[in-house]
Amino acid sequence: MDLGLFVIATQHAMPIDRLAKAAEERGFESIWIPEHSHIPIDSVYPGGVPIPKDYSYTFDPFISLAIAASATSTIRLGTGICLVIERDTIMTAKEVSTLDYISGGRFEFGIGAGWNQKEMENHGTSYNTRFAKLRDQILAMRTIWTDDEPEYHGDFVDFGPMWSWPKPVQQPCPPVLLGGESIHTLRRIVDYCDGWLPRARDPEKVLQGMDTLRQLAREAGREIPVSIFAAPPKQLSRFADAGAKRSILMLPADNTEITLKRLDDYAKLISG
Repeated sequence: MDLGLFVIATQHAMPIDRLAKAAEERGFESIWIPEHSHIPIDSVYPGGVPIPKDYSYTFDPFISLAIAASATSTIRLGTGICLVIERDTIMTAKEVSTLDYISGGRFEFGIGAGWNQKEMENHGTSYNTRFAKLRDQILAMRTIWTDDEPEYHGDFVDFGPMWSWPKPVQQPCPPVLLGGESIHTLRRIVDYCDGWLPRARDPEKVLQGMDTLRQLAREAGREIPVSIFAAPPKQLSRFADAGAKRSILMLPADNTEITLKRLDDYAKLISG
């Protein structure tokens, strides 16, 4: 099982180019950056928990990962997660394919429909139809990435024949990994995604979900890898034994000295 890092990239954290290089040198397989365009002041986190302050400071993930790509050569670069429903479909497809191209095919497209209703409504997205929109957007992007003259006609995305390059290095497209832990998430993954990106706050639920996903994928004639997001170090062996492709360790936004120490501590788990 590979080990990756979830990094909250902000102005208060270790510069992303130096961090990505340090992570690659220590043998980490991937680096993942989250996305929030903004945090509405009157929004709340599920369960009433205060929204972490760093969420308001997050850098744009595609610019950050492009900088990380320029400083590295092997580490994979992921969005964890990209809030596709808050984005223009055609422009996001261009950003994905460009990042995959300039990185030599190292991009992992982690996506989700998000939890902050006010944030998505500021972008003109309805909370109740967010998953239907997400599906439309990903299917439309797939045509842009693979067809020379793509066109798509759906309920939320509609365009006639176009030209759009570059195409991604990874074909038919970079892996699309969907976040979430419900049975609906698992069915959506089998329908239009390439991998599962569950949060590990309830390890038992994730392990049960892996069994369910394996069965659903088998029925569809597919094999779908699992990447455990924000994995607790003490649970790594369980996830590995269950067949997870990778586990992603959480790296809080902090200064260079503290971050490098955390990297060194985490690196001990790679050969463990």
